Amino acid sequence: MTSLAAQDVDQLGGRWSVLTRQKREHVRLDELLHRLDGPAGDQQREVLTEINRLVFPHAFAEEAVLWPVIRRVLPDGDALTRQVEEEHQQVNELVASLEKEDLDPDTRSRIVARLVVVLREDVRDEEDVLLPRLQEALEPAELRRLGIAWEAVRRISPTRPHPVVSRRPPGNALAALPLTVIDRTRDRLDQVARRLPAARSPLTSVSRSLARVAGVLEHSPAFRAGEHAGTSRA
Repeated sequence: MTSLAAQDVDQLGGRWSVLTRQKREHVRLDELLHRLDGPAGDQQREVLTEINRLVFPHAFAEEAVLWPVIRRVLPDGDALTRQVEEEHQQVNELVASLEKEDLDPDTRSRIVARLVVVLREDVRDEEDVLLPRLQEALEPAELRRLGIAWEAVRRISPTRPHPVVSRRPPGNALAALPLTVIDRTRDRLDQVARRLPAARSPLTSVSRSLARVAGVLEHSPAFRAGEHAGTSRA
């Protein structure tokens, strides 16, 4: 079993393969994590925002598209995906903690440091174990079909942490549309607020209102369906 890190595009099944797509985003994540070094400030917050917009759709698409296949084709698939789901959950909780407004600098630094550790662990577990096991079980054509499905879901997935929503079907599927609409609307509002300081206050107020709506939706019993063993979903 060979880590994705040691394989080229052809070995991974071609540029459409889900393995190639996963590795490409992992490389981008590694670049962003290196940029987190240094004191907290606006630059660090911008990098964290980029990480969030990369990580949360990526993980949601994994949980919606890839992990159900792994549970179906591998005899130990449930245990394998459970471990990664727990890492995803830690990321959700850490990022949600960073969004609190009353964090002191030392606490923020500790949370950021822990976030970096968990994200790197998650990448290694996926590239060294989970995805090579999937590669052994599927033909390259199947990996390419999965890559197309994964990419389609990634493009319409939530972009922010939602720690109390289920990580597994049917809860994560039910949560996808409303939370995606809210998250991506907030993303656009925040982008405009950064460009137009004069409009920052009202736009921030609208974004926070949408966050409260998302919070209400997250606690819906339907969105938590499929939750198990303490694992919930963003």
